[in-house]
Amino acid sequence: MTNTVSLCNLSELPRNGALGFDPFNEGRDTVFVVDTIHGPVAYRDLCPHYGSTSLPWRKNAYLNSAADKIICAAHGAEFQINTGVCVSGPCVGQSLTPVPIKIAEDGFILASIHQ
Repeated sequence: MTNTVSLCNLSELPRNGALGFDPFNEGRDTVFVVDTIHGPVAYRDLCPHYGSTSLPWRKNAYLNSAADKIICAAHGAEFQINTGVCVSGPCVGQSLTPVPIKIAEDGFILASIHQ
């Protein structure tokens, strides 16, 4: 079943930053959105190296210190922001699971999430 959920308004997304969300009230973030110069991108919050591992070491810490890669705090894997492809670490060549999003007229980021 696919659900469309509102995550946040674009104005709430930090420039060159990321935010995690718990759209299904699971008690932890399961989706995150990253701001890019081409617009926001979203992924499931799961490292492909070990499927049940959340990426950040603390709330919303999805990016490396240069804010140019997504990082898995547990495994040190680094992923390209725009593609989600792992470019360094134990899962090189594997990808984060993208989450389709669109921007509503009022600026809210709407995600289509398959449960």
